[in-house]
Amino acid sequence: QVQLVESGGGLVQAGGSLRLSCAASGRTFNLYRTGWFRQAPGKEREFVAGINRGGDSTYYADSVKGRFTISRDNSKNTVYLEMNSLKPEDTAVYYCAAGPRVTSAKMTVMQDYDYWGLGTQVTVSA
Repeated sequence: QVQLVESGGGLVQAGGSLRLSCAASGRTFNLYRTGWFRQAPGKEREFVAGINRGGDSTYYADSVKGRFTISRDNSKNTVYLEMNSLKPEDTAVYYCAAGPRVTSAKMTVMQDYDYWGLGTQVTVSA
């Protein structure tokens, strides 16, 4: 069993930066591909970024490519999401997710993620 806890959200002005963290419990976390998703009010949850087990392959939604960077430190059981040049449309609750069924070819598929955190709010003001 893996438990995920997100932190680092907050209120920031457009153009600013935030760094989200996803701290995991459980010895097997470093065996799982991990993703960040977000859900804005009235919208469906969407894939933001994903990272493979070793941290050497990353995947991004087109909307955040070039602005967001996902990374992981398996020694600390933590995955990060560095967000730069934030826009008001980035406002959402951000969720960390992981699981053994996630494949590199299908990291955008929410149904393949077995473990989810409770989310952290990111608000970007204009």
